Amino acid sequence: MEKTTIICRCEEISCEEIEEVIEQGASTFDDVKRLTRCGMGPCQAKICTSLVAKIIHDQTGRPFHEIPLPRMRMPLSPIKLETLGTNSTTFSAVKSVLDEVELEDGKVR
Repeated sequence: MEKTTIICRCEEISCEEIEEVIEQGASTFDDVKRLTRCGMGPCQAKICTSLVAKIIHDQTGRPFHEIPLPRMRMPLSPIKLETLGTNSTTFSAVKSVLDEVELEDGKVR
């Protein structure tokens, strides 16, 4: 694979960038992700997971079954845009981040 080949299209991470972090000690997809943002784009690593695993395999010689899949971190509870945009709490069990806050001086903002 050429060094300039884009592995993560969402974050525009090249093969060379991934190889560099592996040389610095990264040995899993999550290590690569922390150091490069590879897999943090809109597709959430759906496209680049296998490509990164192949690069790790090629660089380290580790078998594919020993390379763990990336850890997925989903939100605890989705928040509707309407809740955020209208300060409404009727459509979601989640407390709106826009609710009034009482400040230390007793004023409400």
